[in-house]
Amino acid sequence: MITFIFVTNRLLNSMRRDVFQAIADPVRRDIITILAEQSLTVNSVAEKFDVSRPAISKHLKILKECGIIVINKEGRERFCKIQPKNLIPAFLWIEQYRSLWEDKIDSFENYLIKLQTKNTKNEQ
Repeated sequence: MITFIFVTNRLLNSMRRDVFQAIADPVRRDIITILAEQSLTVNSVAEKFDVSRPAISKHLKILKECGIIVINKEGRERFCKIQPKNLIPAFLWIEQYRSLWEDKIDSFENYLIKLQTKNTKNEQ
């Protein structure tokens, strides 16, 4: 017996979205930064970017589906508000690599210091 499961594109897209998809796009990261400072209307968010209003609406939709923002209707306006606790999974994932990158950067800094010292000695 074969069973077919029909899933709409909307449901499928919302099932696939997570915090990492939200932060993958630089425009969405900029939106997160802006909304971290204050809640804004959808139009106010759109005015801060040099892209189309529909493109910003799509980015906001993705952020909403990922749980990064909520959009509340107040009168005629729709206000976007950040949900910072939902960024924690990305923070924790990135944090585990902090010491690795710090070690790499320290090693590179030491290499540059050695090069500079060597060049200074050769000039004398």
